[in-house]
Amino acid sequence: MMRRFDMRLPALIRLEGADEFQTETQNVSARGVFFYLDRAVATGSPVEVTLTFPPHITLTDAVRVRFTARVIRVESPSPSLRVGTAAMIENYEFLRSGGGPDFLSVLQTDWKAS
Repeated sequence: MMRRFDMRLPALIRLEGADEFQTETQNVSARGVFFYLDRAVATGSPVEVTLTFPPHITLTDAVRVRFTARVIRVESPSPSLRVGTAAMIENYEFLRSGGGPDFLSVLQTDWKAS
């Protein structure tokens, strides 16, 4: 288990063979992400998640990260009919967003160590 950080961040979710969905995360850890969708996704499904960590979190420029992940848990719809989806991060890449290379190198090292 990794420490989860309650972070409501805008997220772009891409499902295999489907359109992209805009949503927000509920929490993020070094190994997983929890978000809501308007439909259920089968456990084991691959997903691609793109997030932007804002400057108040990175303490520098905003940093965009794209995760490839696998759905490990789907929760019953909440009263608003949103479906909670937990996905385990399998791989990630930092996308260019103006951050200096020194910061990105340090962040990548920290994430790989987790």
